[in-house]
Amino acid sequence: MKEYKSDSIRNITLASHSGAGKTILGEALLFITGANNRMGKIEDGSTTSDFDEEEQRRNISIYTTVLPVEYKDVKINILDTPGYTDFLGEEISALRVSDGAIIMVDAVAGIEVGTELAWSYSGDFNIPRFVLINKMDRDNANYHKIFNAFQEMTDVRLIPIQLPMGEQADFKGIIDLISMKAFEGVGNDVIEIPAEFKEAAEEAHMALVEAAAEGKDSLMEKFFEVGTLEPKEITQGLKEVIKNGSFVPVLVSSASHQIGLIPLLNSIIDLMPSPVEAGPYKAIDKDGNEIELQSEDSGPLAAYVWKTTADPFVGKQTYFRVYSGLFNSDSRVWNQDKGLEERIGTVSIPRGKEAINVKTIHAGDIAVVPKLSETVTGNTLGDKSTPIKLPSAKYPNALYRVAVTPKTQADSAKISTVLTRLCEEDMTLSWENDSTTRQTVLQGMGDQHIDVAVRRASTKFQLNINIAEPRVPYKETITKEGVGVYRHKKQTGGSGQFGEVHLKVMPHEGEFEMTWDVFGGAISNSYASSIQKGILSTMKDGIIAGYPVYGAKVSVYDGKEHPVDSKPVAFEIAGREAFKIAFQDAGPVLMEPIMTVKVTVPEPNMGDIMGDLNTRRARVQGMDADHGRSIVIAQVPLAEMLRYTTQLRSLTGGRGIFDMEFDHFERVPAHLQQEIIEEHKRQLEEKE
Repeated sequence: MKEYKSDSIRNITLASHSGAGKTILGEALLFITGANNRMGKIEDGSTTSDFDEEEQRRNISIYTTVLPVEYKDVKINILDTPGYTDFLGEEISALRVSDGAIIMVDAVAGIEVGTELAWSYSGDFNIPRFVLINKMDRDNANYHKIFNAFQEMTDVRLIPIQLPMGEQADFKGIIDLISMKAFEGVGNDVIEIPAEFKEAAEEAHMALVEAAAEGKDSLMEKFFEVGTLEPKEITQGLKEVIKNGSFVPVLVSSASHQIGLIPLLNSIIDLMPSPVEAGPYKAIDKDGNEIELQSEDSGPLAAYVWKTTADPFVGKQTYFRVYSGLFNSDSRVWNQDKGLEERIGTVSIPRGKEAINVKTIHAGDIAVVPKLSETVTGNTLGDKSTPIKLPSAKYPNALYRVAVTPKTQADSAKISTVLTRLCEEDMTLSWENDSTTRQTVLQGMGDQHIDVAVRRASTKFQLNINIAEPRVPYKETITKEGVGVYRHKKQTGGSGQFGEVHLKVMPHEGEFEMTWDVFGGAISNSYASSIQKGILSTMKDGIIAGYPVYGAKVSVYDGKEHPVDSKPVAFEIAGREAFKIAFQDAGPVLMEPIMTVKVTVPEPNMGDIMGDLNTRRARVQGMDADHGRSIVIAQVPLAEMLRYTTQLRSLTGGRGIFDMEFDHFERVPAHLQQEIIEEHKRQLEEKE
């Protein structure tokens, strides 16, 4: 593959709901431009894009794949993203390094949750977009129905730049409304517009000319004078209104039959911006000030790492986009985030699992380099002498949690290393050792997401883990003052143990505080640290249900000691047991984490969702409607949300989405608290 400079590059994300045809579109584009000599099929695992064995096993895309397509001396980096909502992080990473997006819609299934998410996130990145209505050859395909449904979903004006010649079995090509020519079949045959489509095409052409005229004042003046524009002028005007987001063009295709693909490639080259046109790009200098970077080879090196993959056989692969400067093989670069140097070996252009070696990557291009030791997703690579950081993408909160345990002792030794490597690859995956429940918790976007991560840990890193529903991180606290007295006395023939502690506990705004209020020297002050040690140890383990204690102030006000038998260990035990007694006397309660949850569902599902939330002890904070979708904001206990991802999909046929984040702790209702305490007692008995 030859080297391409910034003005001859286009970086385009394909985004949609799962099943809209992104992978086959990428495959067809590679085939018609001569990169492949045959079209692969998803069913037999032969596509360039879905090369991972897990993708082939599930017949869905899980990872973003780079598919560089060469056409008319322009390289179009197609980023084929997963459509399944569990793998949303891959789509966000791809959009972060793209200068345009093609939102694909199934001409039969219409607007689905993945379509809405792709539209929403591409809008957040403020990049030019196309809407591509695909599968126009299928039974029940309906162009006008899909177009109108999409327009109802958004306030952005959609403008057709193509019309289908027929639908379903009669779909035989597309009408290009810019040139007012028809492309029959795969697009090599240019014909006059058939008579039956002429009137609709002329009407749509005039709407297109009006939209293009808004792009430049000079075009608007000519349009008012002459009443029309030349095809080149239409393209110029359209490019402007697409870039500023005033209009989004609508195109049509049948990727599996390669219909509409040549006009699609022409539209990408003519209407989507090159990195030079898409810039300037925002960056941060060494003083934390925002600066602008132009995509030019002569600028300081700034490359953003948008994806990493860890493979024990191939090694770590780091995917990056160069925003400024030249990135060379066999060189050294500076990781601006980690503050260290990385040695660059061979730089390659990725095409599926293939890597095409090149010497230089120009500004605006996407490439991959192996075996960087410290660099992770979100880092900026550049020159040490010119510290520039590129802002990283923002990813949604994890929604699905599982507790993971190693199957063997060997697995136990490497669990933290492997989980860290998995999370470096996927920014929507995270793990933590929960100090409250003492569990290792893996968090992701849904059950499929976690399942893929667990299988990847097993097949790629030979780590075998069990998963289970995690415990809720409750906390124990008190509601009133309580008193505890305990004497620890032990005689064993020789030196004995003796310590007696009198203390009070009371509610406290902080985590913990202890005061020494002993008068008259009943206990030596030297035992204060031992008593506190005993109290803190029992706070860590919990008293009523095995969860950590917080919000307690302890006053040690009296006690007794023995001149011979008293020693620190005796007062540690006495302090611990006295605290337990006082805690039980102080109206102990369990506190549970409360989450702020935002649920977005189609309006017809609103009743079912509200009914379901009521069963989850939700308190609705507000409701809203937006383009046929209802939004509910509620506060819900985390205990009720552990498997909500799966249940919401079931209730809404996969069209509902939600987000949640921790808000505060709140008292567990008495009847539920008793159930949790009884369960804790049962577990203790089983251990014994």
